[in-house]
Amino acid sequence: MSTSLDLSRRPAPQPRPKSLSGLSIPALKAEMESLGLEGKQASMRARQLRRWIHHFGARDFAVMTDIAKDLRSLMAEKYSLGRAEIADHQVSGDGTQKWLTRFGPGIEGESVYIPDVGKAGALCVSSQVGCTLNCTFCHTGTQALVRNLTAQEIVQQVLITRDALDEWPSAEEGRLLTNIVFMGMGEPLYNLDNVAEAIDTISDGDGIAIGRRRITVSTAGVAPKIPELGQRTNAMLAISLHATNDDLRNEIVPINRKYNLAELMDAIAAYPSLGNSRKVTFEYVMLKGVNDTLAEAHDLVRLLKGIPAKINLIPFNPWPGSPYECSSWETIEAFAEILNRAGYASPIRTPRGRDILAACGQLRSESVKKSAAEKRREAMAGGQAGA
Repeated sequence: MSTSLDLSRRPAPQPRPKSLSGLSIPALKAEMESLGLEGKQASMRARQLRRWIHHFGARDFAVMTDIAKDLRSLMAEKYSLGRAEIADHQVSGDGTQKWLTRFGPGIEGESVYIPDVGKAGALCVSSQVGCTLNCTFCHTGTQALVRNLTAQEIVQQVLITRDALDEWPSAEEGRLLTNIVFMGMGEPLYNLDNVAEAIDTISDGDGIAIGRRRITVSTAGVAPKIPELGQRTNAMLAISLHATNDDLRNEIVPINRKYNLAELMDAIAAYPSLGNSRKVTFEYVMLKGVNDTLAEAHDLVRLLKGIPAKINLIPFNPWPGSPYECSSWETIEAFAEILNRAGYASPIRTPRGRDILAACGQLRSESVKKSAAEKRREAMAGGQAGA
């Protein structure tokens, strides 16, 4: 006599409790209101949670000694203080660290911690999974957009790094993580609402407390959103430029076909509070035989005339199948010399994390946006496999 296992009555997997880690003050207040707290009490509890989670790095409600035990117990039943899942963690020979973070099924983004950058160390965070811009020198551009990351998911990239560096509580002295750069996967200005909310949380002085002057947002040139970014976040601005004329920029940074250099420069000029202490950073990747002539260095000086600026020259970082080569070191130094003589600080960025594909332009996850039909087919296949 044969027997078979009836799985039809197998209990459905329980959803993971919602995490409060990485939520903004307004979002924490909304959660407290959902528990029945009102007005000032909900606001007070949100501020307390913010400090425990984002200043002390709390992973257990039991440590929150200034919150009543019954409320702590209720929160422990309904919520967690967990982070998103770390799908992979790599450490480069130069100390650079890269995390592949899984925010949900098929939703994976990369973030990179670079030591000895900024005051002490910088974290490059992603604002989207994938990208729509298709910049030809960028590996991320070969991955279709899956979705925007939420503000909480952006902040959790910072929390994961703080965990790894053992930087709780958020002391001002001796920090290893001092700067945040939105230069990872995606175009931040196509996700401005979530980026702005995340910056509010990251810069909150009673929480993570990384000041807005140490937070830089890089855009490939979404011109209409640039002044709004400054008004909403007061963050530092970086422009992914890479060419000095429209014909070339149309080719290697295709968004230029929508917002050309003249529109871009007008938008930059409208960025709030620009000056000698608040300069725009222009990023210029050095592509051999493409954009690296001395004539183009002089064109760059003319293009940026009147804009308080510094220029980061970025040696091209190769990735599998990339169509470009990096300019020679002699060419990059000669290019930088022209910019320096014109009065622009133009550091040559030292490539970091190349051995783990963590350098500028190399980030790419394997997440793929799937249609609803594809998801249904996978679910049906999974169900048949388990029968």
